[in-house]
Amino acid sequence: MAQIQKYLQITLFFLLVNFQLQAQNQQADRLKTIETKLDELANSSLPGLKEVVDFSVSGVSIQEFLRGLAETNNLNISIDPTLNIKVVNNFTNEKVASILLFLCKEYGLEMDVVGSIMSFKKFEPAPIIAEKPKPKDLHVVYNAYNDQLSLDLQNDSLAKVSKRITQVTKKNLILASGLSSKLISVYIENMPFDNAIDKMAFVNNLKLIKTKDNFYLLESAEQNPNNTSSSGNGNSSNNQRKNYLNNSNNKESNVDNLNFEVINDSINKKVSINIDAVNVSIADIIKSVAKESKVNYFMFSDPKGNTTSKIHGVNFEEMLSYLLQGTEHTFKKENNVYLIGERALEGLRTSKVVQLQHRSAEVILENIPADLKKGVEVKYFKELNALLISGSEIRGQEIEAFVKQLDRVVPMITIEVILVTVSKTRLTKTGLAAGLDSTQQKSKGTIFPGFDFTFNSKSVNQLLGLLPSNSVFNIGKVTPNFYVSLSALESQGDINVESTPKLSTLNGHEANLKIGSTRYYELSTQNTIGSLTTNVVRTQQFNQVQANLSIKINPSVSGDDQVTLDIDVENTDFTEIPPSGPPPTSTSSFKSMIRVKNDEMVVLGGLEKSEKRDQGSGVPLLSRIPVLKWIFSSRTRTKTKSKQLVFIRPTIIY
Repeated sequence: MAQIQKYLQITLFFLLVNFQLQAQNQQADRLKTIETKLDELANSSLPGLKEVVDFSVSGVSIQEFLRGLAETNNLNISIDPTLNIKVVNNFTNEKVASILLFLCKEYGLEMDVVGSIMSFKKFEPAPIIAEKPKPKDLHVVYNAYNDQLSLDLQNDSLAKVSKRITQVTKKNLILASGLSSKLISVYIENMPFDNAIDKMAFVNNLKLIKTKDNFYLLESAEQNPNNTSSSGNGNSSNNQRKNYLNNSNNKESNVDNLNFEVINDSINKKVSINIDAVNVSIADIIKSVAKESKVNYFMFSDPKGNTTSKIHGVNFEEMLSYLLQGTEHTFKKENNVYLIGERALEGLRTSKVVQLQHRSAEVILENIPADLKKGVEVKYFKELNALLISGSEIRGQEIEAFVKQLDRVVPMITIEVILVTVSKTRLTKTGLAAGLDSTQQKSKGTIFPGFDFTFNSKSVNQLLGLLPSNSVFNIGKVTPNFYVSLSALESQGDINVESTPKLSTLNGHEANLKIGSTRYYELSTQNTIGSLTTNVVRTQQFNQVQANLSIKINPSVSGDDQVTLDIDVENTDFTEIPPSGPPPTSTSSFKSMIRVKNDEMVVLGGLEKSEKRDQGSGVPLLSRIPVLKWIFSSRTRTKTKSKQLVFIRPTIIY
């Protein structure tokens, strides 16, 4: 009966709240209608409603107040003489229409309009017709194929439940006298019919008797407590409860070491639980606190193990989270009933989608510890960049908290690399060369800026013809293939090559850049096939040689906005182009790991190379005599100096 009274009180409370909400809605609609009527009159036949007035009255009847307002502003107003309202107001610089709307709201007046006449009377609200509460849909699902029954009941009438079960299952469930008004609660998912009805009876202090003719009878467990048998194949309710306890593997624990307190805060509507336990069974703690807190729960199996706990100021749900942490059990709340059982139990599994904002869900999935994923299925949802977590709710919350800690903005690093190559060359070439050539050469060469000239036989004979015939230097004429070459020149050059590639990558990921060119050279082969009649087969193959600028940088940002760079730079160039064979290349590489501040440029180092060459040829002995060696020898001196520098500057972008 107490449960029925509580249910009626709750129903009455919701009906009163519904009446109040409907009344408020009617009040708002009424004032909106009056405001619309006043605006229409002000814009058409009664412009006085727009006038601004100052009005101050005290203890004046509302009839006198409205009559004075009508005379002052040329309004047509009719007032219900039965109104007994005294007006105490002070209006300053306010529109007449606003004053009338305020009076209707403040004193509950209704305004009707006929032509340009405004009539005021007491507002009589329309009667509110209470909606009849819809009958609750009882969740009773039965699978006749495998005789599985599912129940989800919360404070439902036992009479209606038994009727519904009989209709759905076609199995007769009848009640003993006096049980029609009893309210029951239970949650059962896919359990054989006999077991499901037995568990429903047990948790609601009932006993079940199955008769010969397959009728199921429900009685109060408090009636005939000494009755241990029934006719036919019926079983004792006491024996059923005893077997249930044995099948649940309940273990007795030392509850003397358990001290707890349940504090009900009626003002804040909160329940605070304090627990002080030393080596007490987890199941005993839950059962004792639930009984004292008057919390509905259904335990599929008792949690194993004991605990030593000291918890203060928690609610029942927080207490379960602490006690079941690290065990094979979890809980779930449905319709104010706490369902407690093993994590793998179907009814206790939950699913949730955790969408990431800054990181790749696929990468995060690979880094979730195996201990967290134990007993939980975690899948990668590519289209939403999210993780789908299915399993224990507590373990799912742990995984979600872990993922949120990793889901942070990853800095991006833009790296500017400057490669500078400086080369200086100095060349000096001097000497005199003479000889015979197979072909008759022409006189040619340059005189300025450097002297490099070749004289043929005709030019030499003309020069000899200028000498006197009796001179000791007159050696006659030279042959047509004779030539003389004179060289005296000096050249120098500066070469500055600068490359400025830019790379961008995420923190901890390698950035690669490769720029270069490819050249091909011909490789010919000749094969002779046959013995009596030989055939010569020639093949041509083009092989490639690459010269690349390769840059590999792996940045890592620290907490103080400094960047650690793992750098690998390799630069290959073609030195010359030979007429045949593979083109030669020169390679310089640099590999280092440095630490640099954000947006700061550093010089990583350079490769400096100096080269000197002094080559010459001449007449033996004469080429060594000072002064004469310039006539009887030819010399080439080369001096080359090159330097390669690498500059780097990282910039962090969030």
